[in-house]
Amino acid sequence: MISEKMLQYIAVVLMLLTSIIFSGCATNGGNVSSTTLDPAVKEWRLTLNGTSEKILTLEDLRNYPAVTGYGYAVSTTGIRFGPYTCTGVDLRDLIADVGGMNPNDRIWISAPDGYMWVFDAEQLTGKGFVTFNTDLKEIPSPPLRIILMYEQDKKPVSYDDGGPARIVIMSDEPGIVTEGSAWVKWVNTIEIKKK
Repeated sequence: MISEKMLQYIAVVLMLLTSIIFSGCATNGGNVSSTTLDPAVKEWRLTLNGTSEKILTLEDLRNYPAVTGYGYAVSTTGIRFGPYTCTGVDLRDLIADVGGMNPNDRIWISAPDGYMWVFDAEQLTGKGFVTFNTDLKEIPSPPLRIILMYEQDKKPVSYDDGGPARIVIMSDEPGIVTEGSAWVKWVNTIEIKKK
């Protein structure tokens, strides 16, 4: 007979596995190099909510000033994503376009699968992140930038990699690894929550 403690342990493990499998940071079978394009890319829209609201297409997103740098992440289960050359829009530019934010506000990034991540004003400036070297040893954080990436290694971000647009914590120098939980895939809503 299985003890109550063992049943609780099994339940916790099953919940964790389920959340990883169905979260916006999991990939299709761990294949991070897939190039499958979502047929609905043309239908993709990004809703920006602040003191005003904007709905952007991928073409609209590409009309913002582009930034390029390096992205490399590790998931909570140890799967590495990258290193990539990342091109996209600085989140600060998108936030400014719908009224900006105050120091106590939060930015909620959401995906259609229900996954969500929250950034604060300090993180919007590239601070407050845990960073690692390629051996996954924690290191002091260099300057970082949160971007909404639409190109990965000079190609459109595939659906399997979170496209057409996903959040990336980017560095100007290669070999900086960040926690993958914040790399929201399939982003469709960016909202400023006022305090």
